[in-house]
Amino acid sequence: MKRALFPGSFDPLTLGHYDIIKRGVTLFDEIIVAIGVNADKKYMFSLDQRKTFIEDAFAHEPKVKVVTYKGLTVDFCKEIGVEFILRGLRNPADFEFEKAIAHTNRKLAKVETVFLLTEAKTSYISSSIVREVIRYNGDYTKLVPDNVRVK
Repeated sequence: MKRALFPGSFDPLTLGHYDIIKRGVTLFDEIIVAIGVNADKKYMFSLDQRKTFIEDAFAHEPKVKVVTYKGLTVDFCKEIGVEFILRGLRNPADFEFEKAIAHTNRKLAKVETVFLLTEAKTSYISSSIVREVIRYNGDYTKLVPDNVRVK
């Protein structure tokens, strides 16, 4: 069974993330959306909210599982027996950053990174942009799945 880990902070889940996961399930038998926990990072949404956003968005997709983890992504892959990491690329800067991480991960473990290009219509969306729109009371609903709402 081909399983891929899609790691991130998902603060919050965006339409770009959603697109990569939806397309990833056509390539893999299971997509494990892994929310990384970093005690030093200040999040807008709680871990429980972020997990719920993803679970609700994929409630009818049995091939998507949502978990949380701490530490190196590659160590978590080894721990749960996953050989693929799925990553989305929006632009050349993403590629350069992700390429270095992919090479490092392959050096540390037998883990292959698979890149999917985001759709053009979501390539400008990032979680940090969504958070900024939310902070200034903008219409963030055009950037996230329907179930992602600020309360």
